Amino acid sequence: MLELDQKMLSKVVSFVEDKKGGDISLLDLRSISKVSDYCLIVTGNTTTQVKAITDHLEEKLPEIGVSVLHLEGLPAAKWVLMDCGGDLVVHIMTPDQREFYQLERLWKDAEVVSFDTNVN
Repeated sequence: MLELDQKMLSKVVSFVEDKKGGDISLLDLRSISKVSDYCLIVTGNTTTQVKAITDHLEEKLPEIGVSVLHLEGLPAAKWVLMDCGGDLVVHIMTPDQREFYQLERLWKDAEVVSFDTNVN
């Protein structure tokens, strides 16, 4: 399993920002879950934007050694889940889905990771 470091996590966030993903939360689940090390939660304002973020991540993640093993939620694109193995799970959601499911509340015991997207 790939060990994601701060630089890699920041790159993942920068990929989301490339497509103007908003309200980005990066959670460290390592101490509370065996499912995944990190959870990235992102808002796309429309289903079109959710699809664009998803497509961009599918293209860019392999460049930093992160594989997308499973993808759910297309073509509806109200909530897309990208499973990157035990390393990372990405949730890309429309605002109404994000508000309704409140994943941050579900993972309230997780540490929030700060990130710097000004990395090369």
